[in-house]
Amino acid sequence: MVLLKNINHKAKTDVNSGFGTNANSYGGRFVNKNGTANIEKRGMHLLRRISWYHTMIEMPNWKFMLILFSFYIIINFIFAIIYYAIGIQHLDGIAASGNFVTQFGQAYFFSAQTFTTVGYGHISPTGFLTSALSAAEALIGLLSFAIATGLFFGRFSKPTAFLKFSHNALISPYGDNKALMIRLVPFKNTNLTEAKAKITLGMSIEENGIMTNKFYNLELELDQINALSLSWTLVHPITENSPLYNFTEEDFRKTHGEILVFITTFDDMFSNTVAARTSYTFDEIIYDAKFKIMYNRSEDGSRTILHLDQLNQYETT
Repeated sequence: MVLLKNINHKAKTDVNSGFGTNANSYGGRFVNKNGTANIEKRGMHLLRRISWYHTMIEMPNWKFMLILFSFYIIINFIFAIIYYAIGIQHLDGIAASGNFVTQFGQAYFFSAQTFTTVGYGHISPTGFLTSALSAAEALIGLLSFAIATGLFFGRFSKPTAFLKFSHNALISPYGDNKALMIRLVPFKNTNLTEAKAKITLGMSIEENGIMTNKFYNLELELDQINALSLSWTLVHPITENSPLYNFTEEDFRKTHGEILVFITTFDDMFSNTVAARTSYTFDEIIYDAKFKIMYNRSEDGSRTILHLDQLNQYETT
């Protein structure tokens, strides 16, 4: 259900969101909590529409390491099968009288030594086919480790905005009115400067019997700070010029809307500008609440203590 009576049509809607205006073709939220677009691409072959480099760079560490180890084990297993199929007698140093498990195991470890170009020397190929196979495997090993090294470097050197956003956005008291508040905090030992914030409101509204996506820029009390060292609470005062003016708690429950948050800042360590995104659907907005302060002075008064575990703590008003 979409409410029309409390939407402030005086607010500017000339925001080019990139998500389109046809609400009937829109499913779920615009942006996922981790900042990625909530879009699934189809209609093209998987190998053409997926960038394997970006996939390997963006995936979690455990999955990345699992893929590397799995590739290493599987490719050596394949080469061991080929060596064994050519004939174990063409691997000088492997006892011909041994059983299958012993012979195959030695062929596997010879493959691993060739793939990594270690070459301990107690087993060596004899014959054209086995020598050609070991030469090809050594080349594949060199190329594979070059790619793996590049991926490792890309993952470690990729500029990343180490920012965490609060789980919920709040509608909090603000002077004689209310304000939309969202909190974020840097959680790594990085120096972030020249931080800029932008918030966009997206709502599905019925106009002339057609569901339409409308996007509004939400003006912030402060949209740029010189240094992002402590927590930063983004504040959008809900004034007469705000599209959220006169919105009640019930309106937020019944209206299909989403708050899109965009942050850019300069990281001294990367010497580059980094960006972070997230979003809050209207059911993730807490009405009549305010964030608790998440930093305080140390006992000796010489430092400021920032409590990262208190990012999401709030109290109702």
